[in-house]
Amino acid sequence: MTPRDILLAIAVAALWGFAFVPIRLGVGEMPPLVLTALRFFFSALPFAFFLKPPKAPAMIVIGFGAVLGIIKFGLLFTGMKLGMPAGLSSLIMQMQVFFTILLAALIARETPTRLQIIAIAVALGGVAIIAFSNDRGAPLLPFLMVLLASFFWGVANMLARRAGGADMLAFVVWASLVPPLPLIALSLGFDGKEAVLRPLMHPTPLAAACVAFLALGATIFCFSIWTRLLNRYPAAVVTPFALLVPIFGFFSGWLVLNEPLPMPVLIGTIFVLLGLAINVFGPRLLQRR
Repeated sequence: MTPRDILLAIAVAALWGFAFVPIRLGVGEMPPLVLTALRFFFSALPFAFFLKPPKAPAMIVIGFGAVLGIIKFGLLFTGMKLGMPAGLSSLIMQMQVFFTILLAALIARETPTRLQIIAIAVALGGVAIIAFSNDRGAPLLPFLMVLLASFFWGVANMLARRAGGADMLAFVVWASLVPPLPLIALSLGFDGKEAVLRPLMHPTPLAAACVAFLALGATIFCFSIWTRLLNRYPAAVVTPFALLVPIFGFFSGWLVLNEPLPMPVLIGTIFVLLGLAINVFGPRLLQRR
C-alpha cells in the first residue's frame, strides 16, 4: 500500500471508531430509532439521485437495508441509549466477523478452518469475561442488545455477499432508502408522537452534527474509501486495519465521554482483539512457517 492509502485506511478506522461517540451523544438528543432513521435518510439522499441502482436482486437490496438499518442499527442505537458505553460497543460490534464465519458455515457450508475455530473460541472467551463481570460498565440487557446487533451485522454480510459484483457504494445508498419509514413508525409506537416530532421539527445543533457525521462521515465517506481500497489491494492487506476500530472507539469514549475502562473489560478486550488478530494474521503466519 502507498503511504497515502495507509493513512486513508487508518483514517477510516479512526472515524468508524469515533462514530460511537456521536451515537452516544445523539441518543441523548432524540429517540434512538429516530436517530437511526435520520442516519439512513441522509445516507440515501441526495446520493440516490446520482448513483444508478445496483445490479443486484431487489429483494437482496431490501433485505440488506432492513436487516442492517432496522434491526442491526436499531438494536445498537437502543442498546447505547440504555447505557452501553461507546468504547465497549465498538468492541462488541467486531464480533460480527465471527458471526459471519459461523453463518457461512451453516448457510453456505463453508467449513471454518482450525485457526478460525480457535479465534472464535478466544474472542467468545473475552465476551464471556465482560458479560459475567459486575464491572462490565453497562447493564446486561443493553450489552446483549449490542451483541445481538453484531449477529445481525453478520446476517447483513451474508446478504451483501449475494449481491454479486454490484457496486457496493450504490448498494448501500439504495439499501439506505429502506429503513427510515419503518424506523419512524416503530419510534412512534415506542416513544410517542411528541418525542418523534420534536427532534424532526426543532433539531438541536448537537443532534444535527451527530446525524451529519454518522450519515456523511461514517457511512458515505468511510464506505466509499474502504471499498476503493478493497478494490485496489487484496482483502488480507486492507482488513487488518479494522482491528484499529475498537482501539479508536475506546480512546474516543475515554477522551470525549470520560468512559472508564474497568479491569474485566480490559482483559476481555485483549481476548477479543487476540481472536481477531488470530483470524486475520494466523493463516499468513502458518504459511510462512
